[in-house]
Amino acid sequence: MKHMHIPMQEISHILLDMDGTLLDLYFDDYFWGHHVPEKYAEKHSISFGSAKEILLAKYKSHEKTLNWCDIDFWSKELYLDIPSLKEEINHLIDVHPHVFEFLTLMREQGKKIFLLTNAHVKAVEIKFRKTQIGKYFDEVLSSFHVGHPKEDLSFWHKAEEKLKFDKERSLFIDDTEDVLKTAKEYGIRHLLFKARASSMSEPKKTEHFPVIHDFRELM
Repeated sequence: MKHMHIPMQEISHILLDMDGTLLDLYFDDYFWGHHVPEKYAEKHSISFGSAKEILLAKYKSHEKTLNWCDIDFWSKELYLDIPSLKEEINHLIDVHPHVFEFLTLMREQGKKIFLLTNAHVKAVEIKFRKTQIGKYFDEVLSSFHVGHPKEDLSFWHKAEEKLKFDKERSLFIDDTEDVLKTAKEYGIRHLLFKARASSMSEPKKTEHFPVIHDFRELM
């Protein structure tokens, strides 16, 4: 784990991931790991264990692609209404501690705040409705707007083109190492790894990036 030193007074643009970084990943872990397998098992009259095994193999085959986060794709693939299933358990959607205070402070300091997410636009809408976090962002860019996931350099070229951020004066925070590696390769100067993605799991580790567990550390 690297020591964190971010010269916040030099930062003009805050680039933020959504799931795991700002929002508790517990919702997504529970949704894909429990709720969807449960519904899939009911639909196909198989055991929960069998459903989970089948689904994990399906999920894995689409990792790091747009399909991975495409809830329309999964609705068709699994013959389940994924957006409706998300709404069924939307009480589990929650914002990490101190996120609103951090976003408020950044706005007061005149920084531009952009959400950069691999999440499907429909998933973003569901989470914005539940948390009311959308009002803090100057703009929201989903991978589905640009046709590439954040793990792909093409995403970053298009993001800079659309959002006009300054790579040298931008801070990007994400809970996925591969995404941070791509952002680093693209030239984003200040990078932070959000170690505590889910309130129900141990913090993740990285050898490559400075770490924060909680947004208080940046205040």
